Amino acid sequence: MEIRNIAIIAHVDHGKTTLTDALLRQTGVAEEGFTMDTNALELERGITIYAKNAALFYPLETPSILKASGLKGSGRSATKINIVDTPGHADFGSEVERVLRSIDSVLLVVDAQEGPMPQTRFVLKKSLELGLRPIVVINKIDKPAADPARTEEQVLELFLELGANDLQANFPVVYANGRAGIAKKKLGDESTDLTPLLDTILEHVPSASASSGDMPLRLQSFNLGYDNFLGRLAVGRIYEGTVRANQNVFIKKPSGESRPGKITKVFTFRGLKREETESASTGDIVLVAGLPDIDIGETVTSSADAEPLPAIAVDAPTIVLSFLVNNSAFAGREGKFVTSRQIRERLERELEINVGLRVEFNAADSFTVYGRGELHIAILLENMRREGYELQVSQPKAIIKEEDGKKLEPFEEVLIDTPGEYQGVLIERLGTRGFILQDLRAHGQSVRLTLLGPTRGLLGYRNQFVIDTRGEGILSSHFVGFRPYAGEIRKRATGSMISMTAGKTLGFSLWNLQERGVLYIGPGTEVYEGMVIGNTSKGEEMEVNPTKGKQLTNMRASGSDEAIHLVPPYELTIERGLEIMAEDEYLEITPKSVRLRKQYLTNLERTKARRA
Repeated sequence: MEIRNIAIIAHVDHGKTTLTDALLRQTGVAEEGFTMDTNALELERGITIYAKNAALFYPLETPSILKASGLKGSGRSATKINIVDTPGHADFGSEVERVLRSIDSVLLVVDAQEGPMPQTRFVLKKSLELGLRPIVVINKIDKPAADPARTEEQVLELFLELGANDLQANFPVVYANGRAGIAKKKLGDESTDLTPLLDTILEHVPSASASSGDMPLRLQSFNLGYDNFLGRLAVGRIYEGTVRANQNVFIKKPSGESRPGKITKVFTFRGLKREETESASTGDIVLVAGLPDIDIGETVTSSADAEPLPAIAVDAPTIVLSFLVNNSAFAGREGKFVTSRQIRERLERELEINVGLRVEFNAADSFTVYGRGELHIAILLENMRREGYELQVSQPKAIIKEEDGKKLEPFEEVLIDTPGEYQGVLIERLGTRGFILQDLRAHGQSVRLTLLGPTRGLLGYRNQFVIDTRGEGILSSHFVGFRPYAGEIRKRATGSMISMTAGKTLGFSLWNLQERGVLYIGPGTEVYEGMVIGNTSKGEEMEVNPTKGKQLTNMRASGSDEAIHLVPPYELTIERGLEIMAEDEYLEITPKSVRLRKQYLTNLERTKARRA
């Protein structure tokens, strides 16, 4: 059987997963209502976080599938198409980078209305560097403001700008409406399904199943899984030879270091489901069990003399923060896993599958964690709290490093689509954060701004951006590299409102405090001394008593019984907390609560720390 290996890459929300779902449904390997986004966080947020493997067969294999789908066979033998659905958010770029090494072509999906966005540039650059020839899918052609011709022109400009060679720049284009399950080779064509896209894949993606003769097995893992019965599973591509169940193998690191192992089971994919098989050959993407210590990027081979495959390289992290054992007044109330040993073990497990993460285990109760962005870290923390972990984290900071005596920091390109009336305030706001305007142009009914600046200038800005654009703007960014330090940036214009006592908050007290700033809590909330309950609009720290009640007397006076009107609180989530926290604060995260607190809980401790 012939095999084609492809990945679907795009900017976030350009329709990768919807298109993949439609392809699997049309070819009979998935049912109606199926979605590739199976993780709870992915379903809640509507974004892909983890790369996933699936496989379909085209032309359709069996009469039963043909009959069920209402389609006609072509008489050709079926080709297996392995598809890897990748995340579109820049913070999960490491998921894309490791996948691109295992496939032979990519479907570059671009929104017909929005055109190329920052992550489009990132994923396309990575695929061009690997010598892949992309197939461009201009998706969402049914949008009211869709302009496929303009989008195609912008994509070609992007290819040329990124140094594509003549073969890569001469890319095939397919127009699609993934939600409706329709694809066309020309805009004027009539179509009722995705057959034109599937035909294009067979025409332009090279076969991965070329014979490798009697060469020894060489398989490289690019993803890991876990099964309660089989233990750790490795997802990998077979570059040479054949992999078999109960086969004795050698596992080699990119450095050449080798150790023995035994593969107990081999699985291939049909849709998202895995199917056990006795063997699989060159070009296929398989799941193998029996190698409990295998890591991403290692080579599995049947010969001790075989050369290991090149290492899977990913871009370096851009932000750093500390994970600490929770030591607040409410520590241990809600969490099941609260000790440093339990947090350490969880982070060690995460490192096995999260290649964009780095952790330094340099202290007994504190771990330095390096990530690709605030969302990257927030997803890890959200998963941990749902598993029952309780911890606190410090303010995220951009990584500053030194090379040849020069101070370098990560820079990001920011792309903003906004109504024209907000462009002035956005340019001014980001200008104070170290960003420089690179380009400004009309884009449909809005304006598109391109700015370049340091990552630390963007930390904590996304919530402010929503306010600045009244919720009508779209902000995207991607990491462009380490560049010379941009100087000091002053971002925080608000101070903290700190509880000076413990107890339950009262509506009367909060009613008086809400005039001073924005509250993070409502009435009836338990607080402790040193907990941050809101911010102050004047930018100064203020200690308050949110548990103070109204003084009661037996006398009635005009105006003394006026109604209390409370503004709904600005409730903290992990992402919001990471954005708004100050340098001397911790974000306390438990299975049921997210709280902001001062590192030193009492006024006396804070005074001593300032003087030290």
